[in-house]
Amino acid sequence: MDFIQKLFEKKNKNVLSIYFTAGFPNLNDTQKILHSLQNRGADLVEVGMPYSDPLADGPVIQNSSMKALKNGMTIKKLFEQLSEIKDEIKIPLILMGYLNPVLQYGLNRFCAHAKNAGISGIILPDLPVPAYENEYQKAFTENELDFIFLITPETSEERIRKIDSLSNGFIYAVSSSSITGKNADLKAQENYFKRINSLKLKNKILIGFGIRNHQSFEQACEHAAGAIIGTAYINAIEQAENIDEATKIFLNSILKG
Repeated sequence: MDFIQKLFEKKNKNVLSIYFTAGFPNLNDTQKILHSLQNRGADLVEVGMPYSDPLADGPVIQNSSMKALKNGMTIKKLFEQLSEIKDEIKIPLILMGYLNPVLQYGLNRFCAHAKNAGISGIILPDLPVPAYENEYQKAFTENELDFIFLITPETSEERIRKIDSLSNGFIYAVSSSSITGKNADLKAQENYFKRINSLKLKNKILIGFGIRNHQSFEQACEHAAGAIIGTAYINAIEQAENIDEATKIFLNSILKG
């Protein structure tokens, strides 16, 4: 069952995707955070697999990754946590991380365990398109995992169309050629978003990087099916005494202003 496609069939605008780093703030917070995000209005969740060298991430997510690793988070531990609640989480879950830890775990093993843990899709920003197409695609498709690529304002039309032909789930449109956590100047990128929409792609578009409040979420949703928020949510829960309450307040601020 393709949970991401089912989501877009039910809701094709104002889709809210939230990113958090597994094992942060504490090792065993993953399940609590997922339940809270589901109950408080997130449509989709990206679960970050912590990595020691997250090149695309800004300091907040890098710091959360370091803390999660110090807490003892591993891919194996994450799959155990997810498997325990897979029947309780009804919104689509995506694993986001980097290629090296996945290859160390074993690609086929990773994909099989992801499927068994209730994962719908995978984002690996440093997996090149040709390598995916020629070497790795089979492992993902055999395990019914949507693979989601990132595009930037510099991505050519030819490459975007190639990505669209290979992608399932959605395409992650990075708001600028920067790291996560930078304030997004969405007005300055209107031509970029219009260019994407003019291509009439088969996949939905979600905009990420720098989306942090109601205003930027609404602006992103004017040009796409929805938006992805990571850094601002991690900031919201880092020192929270009650993660569910902090999640409720944060998601209300995004959805209702």
